[in-house]
Amino acid sequence: MAIGYKVVRGSATKARARRHFRLRKRVVGTPERPRLVVSRSARHMFVQIVDDSKSATLVSASTMEKELRSLTGDKTAKAKQVGELIAKRAKEKGISTVVFDRGGNKFHGRVAAVATSARANGLEF
Repeated sequence: MAIGYKVVRGSATKARARRHFRLRKRVVGTPERPRLVVSRSARHMFVQIVDDSKSATLVSASTMEKELRSLTGDKTAKAKQVGELIAKRAKEKGISTVVFDRGGNKFHGRVAAVATSARANGLEF
């Protein structure tokens, strides 16, 4: 161990998995208040509203869908569109309140863009 070097214990992926495990102990979706799950890859955003008691996906949206794939702009702008789309689809299904599950990701950038856009379009969490 040399002075001035930081000891690294694991990778960023492992750290995200640990954060997600800690979060999932507290965040549970019910039929009255389902869980809004945000998954993020290097290029795309995936959002689902899940009822954990049934282990069923109620509503989903992603940047992989045909109407969102054709959008131009940066990834944050596309994430905002996904937030609007998930809020619209949730309203159609009668879902107004959700529990937010950021998936171990930091509440920053694209994850925050999805959340603020969904809130602005009528979802409460």
